[in-house]
Parts: sequence; C-alpha cells; structure tokens
Amino acid sequence: MKRLIFALLMLSIVAGCTNKDKTRQLLESHGMTNIEVGGYALWGCSEDDEVRTKFRATTATGQEVSGVVCSGILFKGATIRYD
Repeated sequence: MKRLIFALLMLSIVAGCTNKDKTRQLLESHGMTNIEVGGYALWGCSEDDEVRTKFRATTATGQEVSGVVCSGILFKGATIRYD
C-alpha cells in the first residue's frame, strides 16, 4: 500500500512537469521583472531535467528575454536557460 501511494505521488509530480512558483522565485532572485510563466518546455533542458517551465521576463538592465527553467524533481537545483 505504501508503494502504491508513493508511486501515485511521484506520478502526480511528474505529470505536472512544470513548477511555476519555483520558476517565478528563481527569476525574481536574479532581478527579473514582468515575469510571464508558461507551460511545459519540450526542448531546452538536459535529459536529466524532469521539470521544464517556459518563461518570458525583463532583466534588471531592461532586456526582454525568454527561455526555460530546468530542474529535477527531488534533489537537483534549478537552471535558467535562455532562448
């Protein structure tokens, strides 16, 4: 029973494949504003990144950027990758 609950929990985490809150927090910590968080990004991350969230934002210098925030489910930090 515990294995079933664990499997369902992991499946629900993986099924989302995006983390909008983590993406917004990371981009804000890098001084970005006007943040628009999108959905799942099929491309742009390594094969080790399960969570892939698209974004558009304005940097601290006023440059418009877009890209994807890549991260793992449990033990991996997040990386910003620009288009």
